[in-house]
Amino acid sequence: MESFSSTDLNFSDKAITHFLSSLDSRGKGIGIQIGVRKAGCSGYEYFFDYVDSIDKDNIILEKNGCKVFIDQTSLSFLKGSLVDYSEDGLNKGIKFINPNAKAVCGCGESFTV
Repeated sequence: MESFSSTDLNFSDKAITHFLSSLDSRGKGIGIQIGVRKAGCSGYEYFFDYVDSIDKDNIILEKNGCKVFIDQTSLSFLKGSLVDYSEDGLNKGIKFINPNAKAVCGCGESFTV
């Protein structure tokens, strides 16, 4: 497992490679937005989107040439987390290792703090 800081939002190299590949396949965009919103069966869920223009209220993180945009509220939920990409058989995708999540729903899509 990659080492990461307990106070920062961290990204594995596999996650960054996945984001860059997704942007390349899309053919446009300046980065990826990640965040947290109220939803799901446990209270909050993670979301992703492409970024085509800069929102001055977002924080921009950059790793290996990939820009990741996040709002301050979402960052407070995600501090100390590792954003990873895993491939396990037919299951592929981004996963969050979030020390702030007290419980995760059965589907793994939402969490409580």
